[in-house]
This record gives sequence, structure tokens and C-alpha cells, in this order.
Amino acid sequence: MAFLELKNIHKSYFLGKEEFPVLKGIDLGFDKGEFVSILGESGGGKSTLMNIIGGLDRNFEGSVSINGEVLDHKQEKRLDLYRRKTIGYIFQSFNLINYQTNLENVMTSLNMTALSGVERKKRAIELLDQVGLKEHIHKYPNQLSGGQKQRVAIARALASSPDIIIADEPTGALDAVNTKDVLDILESIAKDGKLVIVVTHSQEVADYGTRILHMADGKIDEEKTLKDKFLNKETAEEVTSKPLAAQTIWNMAFDHIRFNKLRNFLITLGSAIGIFSVILFLGLGNGIKGYINDQVNQLANPKYPTVMKNVTTDKKASNNERMQETAQKMTTDYKSTTLSDQALKKITELDHVNRVIKGYQFNNASFTHGKTTIRGSQFQTWTPAFSEKVIKAGKAPGKDEILIDKAFAKKINSNWKSVIGEKVSVKFMAFNKDNTPVQVTDSFKVSGITDGGQAGPVFGTNYQTAKASLERAGALSEANAASVAVDKTENVKAVVKKVNTIKIDGKRAFVGISIGDILDTINTITSLASYVLAAIAGISLIVSAIMIIVTTYMSVTERTKEIGVLRALGARSKDIRNLFTSESLMIGMISAVVGLVAAYAGQFLMNMALHGMIKYDIVQISLGNVLFAIIISLVIALIASFVPSRKAAKLNTIDALAAD
Repeated sequence: MAFLELKNIHKSYFLGKEEFPVLKGIDLGFDKGEFVSILGESGGGKSTLMNIIGGLDRNFEGSVSINGEVLDHKQEKRLDLYRRKTIGYIFQSFNLINYQTNLENVMTSLNMTALSGVERKKRAIELLDQVGLKEHIHKYPNQLSGGQKQRVAIARALASSPDIIIADEPTGALDAVNTKDVLDILESIAKDGKLVIVVTHSQEVADYGTRILHMADGKIDEEKTLKDKFLNKETAEEVTSKPLAAQTIWNMAFDHIRFNKLRNFLITLGSAIGIFSVILFLGLGNGIKGYINDQVNQLANPKYPTVMKNVTTDKKASNNERMQETAQKMTTDYKSTTLSDQALKKITELDHVNRVIKGYQFNNASFTHGKTTIRGSQFQTWTPAFSEKVIKAGKAPGKDEILIDKAFAKKINSNWKSVIGEKVSVKFMAFNKDNTPVQVTDSFKVSGITDGGQAGPVFGTNYQTAKASLERAGALSEANAASVAVDKTENVKAVVKKVNTIKIDGKRAFVGISIGDILDTINTITSLASYVLAAIAGISLIVSAIMIIVTTYMSVTERTKEIGVLRALGARSKDIRNLFTSESLMIGMISAVVGLVAAYAGQFLMNMALHGMIKYDIVQISLGNVLFAIIISLVIALIASFVPSRKAAKLNTIDALAAD
């Protein structure tokens, strides 16, 4: 029984419905130790027969058997294994991978074996030494002559110790000297007990073997035995095959990225700029929110929400809108905006409320010291709702005392702290019980200096002092605002919610708002702005995705022959898909790293430049931002590689090998 047996092989190509037979019933047997030449002119069916023997062509009639076992050409995985384990290819045009060294080219085949990394490298060096190229192992294919390239191809074909070596016109591109050397090597391979099948149109090459099969018009029309087959040596050498490992695929992807440095650098740069811009804007949004929170928390105590009278009938109005309407109502119907003790008592009865502190708020007040006057500021009572941090010098106001803003104190005296203890006149408009405007004028001693920062100036007395001034002027002295003391910060939102549900005479009585509510609104606006800016910057990521798609398509086109070689060596279609996907993901990862480094550099420079002005790090890149950058970069790379990598995986191996 022959080692390799072909029975009744028929193969046709179709142009539309028209059939063109190529192989017309081939019956052949091959044994190990043979050096068989398939001779014939172009168009006779030699290459088609070779593709069927090599497991590249699956669409034919008939059967191929190895050691008596029929090879099922319908099972792609079985054919991949067959090519990895049994077949070694030598091509006329060498088909070496140009971005790999000669050593790496041979190891590409060895990477589909179970040998360890050290064993693979050792075997590759031994094979290159065997074909006389040990001193050229670290050179690239473009640094070799034609004969040397073919020797590398032979070493690669022998790497996995296959039983069958198929050589397609192995001397077609060589001169006479190199032709002789290659044929001698092929003969030595047959002498080692392997089956060597050479496809050629050269009678001189055919005469070198043990048997000649002449093909014409799809049939074997002549068979000639030149000499006995070589004795089938028993050899202990056996290399277990296995699919390409993920690590190997990543290494190949990295080698190709490194080989095309400039193009991949430009793509990486474009993607990195997008990542940098998006992350910097997100970090800026974080910083702005943090800065606002810091400023507000320095001004206000989060455990003391503010309550005013609700005068709005619109049920859809927000709390901010209700507060604004109450403030406007104070100028036309002040009495309707005051808070009675009976009404405030309902708030004190709520859970988690310790007490309610009454207060006043009046707009457009003026403050005068000697010839220095400031107008248009708010005059209000000092309550624990204000943070003690607001007082930069002095203390909270006692009876007949007032806190004034630092900017006003500086206008009075450049040594602003010296203003403490001096008298300041206050003038503001209040209303009597008939809603008639009443001017309130009084003089108080400065107890301390405040700095409201970005929130604005803070002027105020205590409640009893303000009430006495109103009563002296004949104005209404009922509170128009109140601060609610909540036991714990985490209960503030729940208390405010309950305050806003209190009804008196069937109508909503209060509008309560906490610092948390204000910050939530500000943070929402800030986040929206930063997201919009990040989205605008993200347009560059879309551009980079398109660049990756175009580049991957170009890479598939440029490497079509490489894809064919890998498939011929036994790589699976999913290995090809993973190779191009890995390359895109690697570009994505490099882009993410470069973009993040640039973003952190931008954060450092911006914070350093602005810290002296605002005493705060205005850019704060979070771990979430970093993870987002990595994920979005990889997702874009993955999506961009989806179609090109699948196109590569679906390429017909025979067509890929024939590509220019």
C-alpha cells in the first residue's frame, strides 16, 4: 500500500455555467524515499494536482489517502492539521515573510509545534546551518540572494519534520549553480526517508528525481522510473504539531508594527492625540467640579439647608425657580414671603431636625465707612449655615456687630485686619406691614472679616441685631429665611425633601434647598460641558478609527501572499483573523499609553501654571478616566479591525499564494 494515494481525482473550473475540466481522473501512489517530478507544460493541471495533494484545494472529486486513511477535504480543521503535520511547502518565489529575519521565518513553522521556545530556536539554527546559512540567521530576506532565499524556504519547509515536501518550481528563479545546490538538498531530503514531490516544467530538473510523471490535458500520459526509491530510514525525529499560540501571534503583530515604523507611528500619534484630548477635558471637568465644591464648602456648612417661603403655584417649577420667585416677590409683596413661628414649627417636628434658625436676606444694601462706600451687596444674618472658614479674621458677630467682606475692608485700609472694631454704616430697603418700602439705616461695629471667594461678598449681623434694626425702622421683623440644623450630613437630602412636602392650608408652604442640591446642579452643568468638549475632541478618535481601518485593509492587501504562506504552513483561518486583530489592538494600546502620558503631562503643566492663581489643581485625571481611555482605545481598534481581519481570514489560500 502506497504512503500517499490518489484515486479517481477529477477537478473542474466553471465560468458561469460552462465547465472546464482540469483533472480528468488521476490515480497515483507515492512512497516515502521517492523524489517524484511532475512534469508538463503550463495548463496541464500540475499546480492543481499539487494543491489537492497539499490540502489547499478542497473542491474536487475523488479521494486522497495517507497511510491508508482517507483525508476528508471537507473538514477545514483536519486540513489545517494535515498541512501543519504532514506537508512542507517550497515555493518558486520563496514566499518569505519580509519583516522577519531568516531565523524567524524558519521559526514561523516551528511555532506551530509543541517544542519549547529554546528548542524551536535551536532547531531553526540547526536547519539553517544544514542548508549553509548559519551565518545569515539574523539577516532579512531582502539581504539575501535568490539561492539563499530558497535555502531559507527549504529550512522552513523541513522545520516541522513533515513526511511530504512539495516543491513548486523550486529552481525557476535560480541560476544553474543554485539550481544544482537546491536539487542536491531535495535529493538528500528524499534520502532521509521523506516523500519529495517537485512540480516543474524543466526536463533537467525532472531527470534529477527517482520518478517522472508527465501531465498533459489533465491526465498522467506518461510515467517513467529513473531509479529505485531511496531506502525508508527509520528515524526517531518526530515533532508534535499544534496551532499557533496567542503569544506567537502577538509577537508577529509586534514585528510587523515595528517593521512599518513610520506609518504605524502616524496612526498611533493620531489616536493618541484623540485620547489625550478626551482625557484632558474629562480631567478638567473633574477639577472644575472639585474646585466649585471646594469653594462652596468653604462658604457653607452642608448640614444646614436653607428654607424660604414658597409663593409659586406652578407645580412643575424647580426649587431654584421657586427660590428666585420668592426673592422677586420680596420687592412687591414682602409680607407674603415672611416665615411665621407657627409655620417654622412644622419643620422642627421633622425627624433628624435639631432646630430651625431664623434669619433675613436683603438685597441692594450699601455699606459705608467714612468716605468709602460699597453698594449692591446682600445683607443677611449670620447663621451656622455659613462655614467658619469664611471668617478670615476676627469672629462671628455678637450684639450690634457685623461681619464685612475682605474686599470692602481693603478699600477702607490696606491693612484690612485693622478694620476690626471700627464702625460701619448699613443701609437697605425693607417693608412695613402695608408692604410700603422702609429704609433701614444703622451702624455696627466690625467683629470680623469674611472672604466668600467665588461665591461673592458676605456681610451680616446676627438675627437679634438685624431684628432690632428692622423694628426701630418700623419694618416687618418676621424672618424671610431660615437655616435648618440637620443631625447628620447624610440626612440632609431626606429632610429637604420632607420640608418641600409640608403643606399649610392645602398649599406647599416652603422651598428648601441644600448645598448638595446646588452642587448637583453645578456639577451636572460642568459634567455636561466637559462631556461635550470631550465628545468634540473624540471626533479625532473616529478619524483614527478610519485610519486604522484603512491601514488594516492596506496591510491585508500588502500581506496577501504572507497570509497564503501561513495558511499553507497550517495556520487556521482564526489565526489569521487574530493576527490582524492583535495588530490593531496593539496600536490601540500603544495609542492609549501615549495619550495617557501626554494627558498626565498636560495635567502637570496646567496645574503648575494655574495653581498660583487659584490655589487648586484644576485638572484631576481620575482612575475612571484612565480606564475609560484604555477601554475606548481598545474598542475603537477592535471595531476598526473587525471587517479587514475577517476579510484576511476568508482569503482563498491558493489565490493568496498567487498574489503579486
